[in-house]
Amino acid sequence: MEFTLNPTTTPKASVNCTRNGWRLEIPVGERGTYRLAQLDDYAALPRAHFLHSPPWTCSLRARVSASNLPGTWGFGLWNDPFGFSLGFTGKAGRLPVLPNAAWFFHASSPNWLSFRDNIPSHGFFAGATRSPHIPPLVLAPVFFALPFMGLRPISFLIRRLASQIIQQDAAAIDVEVSQWHEYSIKWLRECSEFILDGKIILQTSISPGPTLGLVFWIDNQFAAWTPEGRLGYGTLNNPPAWLEIESFKQKSVI
Repeated sequence: MEFTLNPTTTPKASVNCTRNGWRLEIPVGERGTYRLAQLDDYAALPRAHFLHSPPWTCSLRARVSASNLPGTWGFGLWNDPFGFSLGFTGKAGRLPVLPNAAWFFHASSPNWLSFRDNIPSHGFFAGATRSPHIPPLVLAPVFFALPFMGLRPISFLIRRLASQIIQQDAAAIDVEVSQWHEYSIKWLRECSEFILDGKIILQTSISPGPTLGLVFWIDNQFAAWTPEGRLGYGTLNNPPAWLEIESFKQKSVI
């Protein structure tokens, strides 16, 4: 499959080609300023035109600069559900939707990214998310409720509702991520499979709904929606940090 990866960076962040891949790097900084280095193949596309559907598989080698970097980093597929654009500045017009994803994801504290209590909510994990297709305009009443999400009982109830609609599965990963490891994702119509250094670490019946976009990223943000309904979002102090990717391959599964 032919594909083009486009970089997105904040000031002083960078995406550079290496001998066999890419190095994504963000500078040191204080909380209050967002820092991002990202490669993706969907930035200019409407969500309906994202490139990937099952069956699909990818493999790569990756390492990061330190084991517990503040913020998030990772690689895999998602539908960019929270992206909002009216189509100006060369970006495709999109409204928020429910999430679908299959990826390797690292999220430092205070991130809280799961709706289920028995799967990882932060740390390093392989995870799959599937949500039903609900048109953005049908979801609009939920977004009108956002100003009331600071009220804990309302936030708690909406989170409980989301947990009934959004399916998730994930497995925690305990490896030294500053060393090179081999990662693979296999996305089939009936399941998702995640492989680390040749061993299956998660095989789940949750298969995200198409179509999805490919993304590699590193940033300093956090997002939390705890079981008690407490909401949090922002940026963190971070040291200089980088994510290196090499030997990336993707193909349709036969």
